[in-house]
Amino acid sequence: MDSTLLQALSQATGVAKAVLALLVVMSVVSWTVIYWKWRSLTVAKRGVSRLTGQILEADSLAEAAAAIDALAGPSIRSMASLGFKEFTKLSLSGDAEKLVSDNVRRILHHGIAEEMRGLSRALPLLAIAANAAPFIGLFGTVWGIMHSFHAIGQMQSASLATVAPGISEALIATAVGLAVAIPASVAYNMFLGMIESLESQYISFAGLLLNRLRHDACTYPQGMELAAPRTQVCS
Repeated sequence: MDSTLLQALSQATGVAKAVLALLVVMSVVSWTVIYWKWRSLTVAKRGVSRLTGQILEADSLAEAAAAIDALAGPSIRSMASLGFKEFTKLSLSGDAEKLVSDNVRRILHHGIAEEMRGLSRALPLLAIAANAAPFIGLFGTVWGIMHSFHAIGQMQSASLATVAPGISEALIATAVGLAVAIPASVAYNMFLGMIESLESQYISFAGLLLNRLRHDACTYPQGMELAAPRTQVCS
């Protein structure tokens, strides 16, 4: 069977070979994206789960900051850093009530958006493969059938032995196109679901961090300078 397939491919037209080569490249790219995206999303999911637990268990902002630095991705670390800086400014100004406003919340939401943008990177390649591969394969099949019928007309014979080889060669492109599109489509939809779940987890984390900043606003008058907490309670 393998020798028959190789023989069919060797006898294919230049256009059919180009179509098959393009589909093979798309398959390699798709599986590479699938592997790295699965790895990055799995790491992100594990990290945000641990991060949420650390924020809940942290006894101080210093411990929370250390957990974020160790477990969070670049965008979340940047988001938390900006949030801490804003917290420091508001604490130094003596107006802790502003922490209830949208200042820090906007920064946290911006960081989440950046993290989601990073996690969604390269997903369009899977969408392109899932949508375009079947049509590319169909084009190769149509071209192969046209070439087969042209050859049949020149041979002036319409017997099954004459027709079948050309048709089977042409259908290879459709089969390869589907083999490329199906895994890409499944992976794309699965990753979209994972990213939506991660976004919900990041929003929960941002809410916990914001609540922690509000809670500690009266405890640390110097923001992230946490060495000397106040003993008095804010009114």
